[in-house]
Order: sequence, then structure tokens, then C-alpha cells
Amino acid sequence: MTTVLDVTDFSVEFRTRSGTVKALDRVAFRIGRGETMALVGESGSGKSVTAYALLGLLDAAGRITGGRASLEGVELTTASPAALAAIRGRRAAMIFQNPRAALNPIRPIGQQIADVVRRHAGLSRRDATSRAVEMLREVGIPDPVRRAGAYPFELSGGMCQRVMIAIAVATRPALLIADEPTTGLDVTTQAVVMDIMAKLAGETGMATLLITHDLALAAERSGRIAVMHAGHIVEEAATRALLAAPRHPYTRRLLAATPTAAGDLAELRSIPGNLPDLRRADLPPCRFAARCPQHLEACEAPMVWRDIAPAHRIACWNPA
Repeated sequence: MTTVLDVTDFSVEFRTRSGTVKALDRVAFRIGRGETMALVGESGSGKSVTAYALLGLLDAAGRITGGRASLEGVELTTASPAALAAIRGRRAAMIFQNPRAALNPIRPIGQQIADVVRRHAGLSRRDATSRAVEMLREVGIPDPVRRAGAYPFELSGGMCQRVMIAIAVATRPALLIADEPTTGLDVTTQAVVMDIMAKLAGETGMATLLITHDLALAAERSGRIAVMHAGHIVEEAATRALLAAPRHPYTRRLLAATPTAAGDLAELRSIPGNLPDLRRADLPPCRFAARCPQHLEACEAPMVWRDIAPAHRIACWNPA
């Protein structure tokens, strides 16, 4: 499988008035052409920060402090702002958590799609407008010619999310980052949105990074899962293998705290403790150590990746 995104030892920090937040520490993963990988974990674990950092969208307080990230052979960590701006929307695109906030409220949705196509594909105004209507039809918006003149406030949340997908894939990017793409949508609309993304990925060979806290969604829609805790990826495996035999204590706790259709709510178990303060100068090598029921003295040694099965790796000295 051809690698589209290759991330190695990727680290990010934020400088704040109360100290430096070590948001990501040596994050590493790969995504191949046509593959969907889910990045899962609690809120605050660093999933969205990973996406923003990869695309050069960190705010002024954030900076990449180490590692590398290559998109189809182009190094993102050393690319100039102009180069990153050219990559975003053409070779890599992102669907944001809140589509209403991401869309321009004072421009018709058709014009917003056309803007992206004109910027990155160099089409004329007329051709870009036709392409916008075509994309609205492709993502299942009825009467696309008329809807192209609508404003975001005139559309439902599900329709706005479809528009975001249309903008993201209009230039057929190599990589799509979908950051909690089903947030705030009803179950039926969630399924429709994910079906559209899967269809487009299948047709174009687009690699997809699905960021979600919804393990059920990850289980259904991804071929591989990477589990993130407090800025570390702690386990990565094929979806079926990870769900059938999770080995990292955090992954096991996360699954135990996730409701299932066949399970009893009384059987759910919360994860004790809280995420560590990432401003601490003495952060332990394993950031789950204070919450871990399997903690040993050996866990104070620097963490290393261990292959415990083909394509199944963990960062843990005392796996389940």
C-alpha cells in the first residue's frame, strides 16, 4: 500500500502564561492510499491538535518541537506558510467539528465551494460554479442548482456538514482529515455523512484520518485504530484485532467505559483519575501511569514501541 501520510516522533507544545503545555509527544503513525485510520481517545488527549499541527493551523502559541510529517513525500514540518497554504485544500483537506462555524455566514454555499476550486484548480468563474453544483449533487444535496445560492443559516446541520465535505473533496485531495464529523448530528444523518465520505474515498483512493471519541463509529468505519492518551499514542492495530484483544491498560479501560447495543449500562466502568497536567516539568514517561492499575517500577523507564502481533503495537511495559 502506498503511504500517503507518514508521521514520525511528532511533538507539539503551547506556550501559555501558566507554563508550557507539552501537547503531543513523539506521535507516530502512517496512513496508506484508500485507507481509513481512526484516532480515538478522551477529550483533551490531543487528537484535534494533531490535525491542526499537521496542516499548519496552530495558533501563535503553538509550535512543532520535533519529529517529521510527510505528505506524499512533502515534508510538512519544514514547509513555508505559503507552501502549506497551497497544500491545504488541494492535497490535504479537513472537515471541522462545527460546520456552521467553519462556513462563511455571509456567502452562499455554492460560492464557497467555487472559491476553493478556483484557488486550487485554477478554473474559470463559470467552470468553478458548475463544479460547485456538481459537488453539491455528489454529496446528496437535493436541487443543487437552487441550493448553491443558499446561505449556511438556511440549511440544517446535516446539510452544512455535507457542504463541508463537498468543499473538502472538491479538489480530490490525497488526504482527508475528518475531525469529529458527526458531532451534533442525529443517528440517521451521521450514517449518511459517513457513507458519503466512504463512497468518495473509495472512488478517489483518498486516505482518511477519522478523529473521534466514538469507538462505535471508529469500529464501523475504520480499518485501523490508533489510541491516544494525553498526547501519546499508546496502542495501534487493525480495528478487529484491537477491539477483540486490546492490550494497553488505557485501551481496555476506554472500551469498558463505552456503551454497546448489547451491553448493560450498569456494566460500564469509568476511567479513574484525570488526564495529567501537561505543564508539569516532571511528566512521567507513561502519562497514564497515575491512573493505571498495572503500574510497575519498570514503567518509569522511557517508553518504547513493542510489536505484540503482526501490525499490532503498544507503548507499555506491562500490557494486559
